[in-house]
Amino acid sequence: MPIMRRTFSIALMAMACIVSVPGVNASEADAEREERWQQIVDYLFEEREVVPTDTLIRIDAPARAQDAALVPITLTMPEKDKIRSVYLVIDDNPVPLAAHVTFGPAADAGTLDLRVRVDTYTNIHAVAETKDGKLYSNAVFVKASGGCSAPSGPSDAEAMKGMGDMRMKFAESVEQGQPAEATLMIRHPNFTGMQMNQLTRLYTPPRYVEKVVVSQGERTVLEVVGDISLSTNPAMGFRFVPEGQGPIRVVASDNKGGQWEQSFDLPPATN
Repeated sequence: MPIMRRTFSIALMAMACIVSVPGVNASEADAEREERWQQIVDYLFEEREVVPTDTLIRIDAPARAQDAALVPITLTMPEKDKIRSVYLVIDDNPVPLAAHVTFGPAADAGTLDLRVRVDTYTNIHAVAETKDGKLYSNAVFVKASGGCSAPSGPSDAEAMKGMGDMRMKFAESVEQGQPAEATLMIRHPNFTGMQMNQLTRLYTPPRYVEKVVVSQGERTVLEVVGDISLSTNPAMGFRFVPEGQGPIRVVASDNKGGQWEQSFDLPPATN
């Protein structure tokens, strides 16, 4: 983990401890969370203004996660033609930026589904970047605990079996020129660096999916830059607009130099 990122993460975790101290009332906790969000904004976006919105981007997430290591998040962008990219930020995670997703010319940016780890009670922010370069954010509060230290499997070796294998599911048929839904699943442990190997009692070094590029022919559907907050065996649901019958191609890579590529044929169109 780069030194700047590690330092930034330590500072955020220290602030999270302040919020959890007994005697801190709700308004003080809210103030601490807002201060932490402003620090994240300054770090990620520097001098760019981030404007709150209830319309350009919305977040659907459980108020209390059933499994903190596998929290489903759905982002909805009603004015999808305005959106260039989205940032998903889990404020109190050790590395807050879970993913930055950039939509290509073959994308339909209306919805995006991701599965993430949530380490503690936290705000989750989604930031939409419009095509004119402006930033708009929305937020929800999620109760969860321990998602980043939850084991990825019974052992490291077991968790890494089949690493890089991919599957893709399409929703029914795919019609030319019409938005179609797909879900990509990648076999990968997404080690966070916070998980203890139960045999050696040592912490497993971080190894996580760092980049995923989905395309059809020469047209990019989306590019995902991720980090340790993506769940084990990352899954992402997205929409695209097919052109021709060429397959969907996926290229994925991780922070340790692993790279995998796979193509998926489109299902036949119905008459």
